[in-house]
Amino acid sequence: MGLVFRRIVLALVLLAASASGGAAGQRVAILTLSDSIQPASLRYLERGLATADSTGAEVTIIELNTPGGLLTSLRQMTTAITSARRPVVVYVTPTGAQAASAGFFLLIAADVAAMAPGTNAGAAHPVAGEGAELSKTMAEKVTNDAAALIRSLATQRGRSSEWAEKAVRESLSYTEREALDKKLIDVVATDRAELLKWLNGRTVKRFDGRSETLDLSAPEVVKIAPTAGDKLLSAIAHPNIAYLLLLLGMVGIYFELSHPGAVLPGVLGGVSVLLALFALSVLPVNYVGVLLILLGIAFFVLEVKVASYGLLTTAGLVSFVLGSLMLIRSPFPAMRVGLAVVLPTAVAVACIVIFLLSRVLRSHRERPLTGAEGLVGQIADVVAACAPRGKVFVHGEYWDASSPSPIAAGGRARIVRIEGKRLDVEPAGNGPAPGEGEG
Repeated sequence: MGLVFRRIVLALVLLAASASGGAAGQRVAILTLSDSIQPASLRYLERGLATADSTGAEVTIIELNTPGGLLTSLRQMTTAITSARRPVVVYVTPTGAQAASAGFFLLIAADVAAMAPGTNAGAAHPVAGEGAELSKTMAEKVTNDAAALIRSLATQRGRSSEWAEKAVRESLSYTEREALDKKLIDVVATDRAELLKWLNGRTVKRFDGRSETLDLSAPEVVKIAPTAGDKLLSAIAHPNIAYLLLLLGMVGIYFELSHPGAVLPGVLGGVSVLLALFALSVLPVNYVGVLLILLGIAFFVLEVKVASYGLLTTAGLVSFVLGSLMLIRSPFPAMRVGLAVVLPTAVAVACIVIFLLSRVLRSHRERPLTGAEGLVGQIADVVAACAPRGKVFVHGEYWDASSPSPIAAGGRARIVRIEGKRLDVEPAGNGPAPGEGEG
């Protein structure tokens, strides 16, 4: 009886282990790319695919919604997808989402390409990131290079290389139904549940030619969210954030230079500039825009020193706004600095710079009223005749004094300058009483 009981327990344990192993094998990893394609996106994708592999995921689904991005990051992302150990599904979702420009390459590179109703993909013609026009020769080189990449990906995945190439050369964009009819994608799925149902039992051809059959009869969905570092890098690399960090850094450093010892503005300004430089290093920057911003700030500075009756301020605002709009130019609104950010920022920076500079100039023009320098111009009592050297009494202190003209004891002397611990004085008529200021 005991032997039978032990066998039953062993069978139950093996059955449970088998069920547990089956559930682990049906794990589905979900990544969400809903921003521009940039180094932060690459970092998140590589980490997500590595995590999916280490946890034994059956398949990785990348839920995509992007206006495009940088070709340098895109190439590394397509490599990560095509070399993944387990199948990768790129799913353009939710309704209204897009896989434009660089996102179209990710869609074509996937083991399974899917789109939700009401989405679109394509418009993948390469452009000059900084908004400048490419020369004819360079434009042909870039376009041919991108076309060759999309043909290679489409052919290897068994998709229409002809229609994929037209999205690059002719900037064509396709709805989900058009993409399905033209054999650019594999399925149109209303939601993730429908997509998983379609994938179950499907045989997928990998990029290296191998075939794998997916078992998703009881899928366990696991979301791999971006880390705090991924989110920070993604936020910093947004054009509006990079722009504001740059200006905040410039204002902070300027405040520290004009008011030495404040410390906090200088620290914040330095950190902000470093973060802005990182962001600008991964964004398509037009350096003419940077120069125009600096020119605008120079005009604001000159406005305080030159009586231009507002002309320099106007010129500074125009230069600042134009430079800000040109700073990061892209055919995609999500990759540009917004006008709603530029205009109030330009006015705020102009007011801050003019205010700080006027305070500095005012303090430089004012005569010191404290310390040794504050004695210049004051009237002192002569306690020992100055002929030419003697002693004077001022502000409750006795000073050695020297005068080019004799001054008798009991007379009054005006302090001309301070030479170390000696005062240079001159005879004074009726003037302020000792210890009183002139203003």
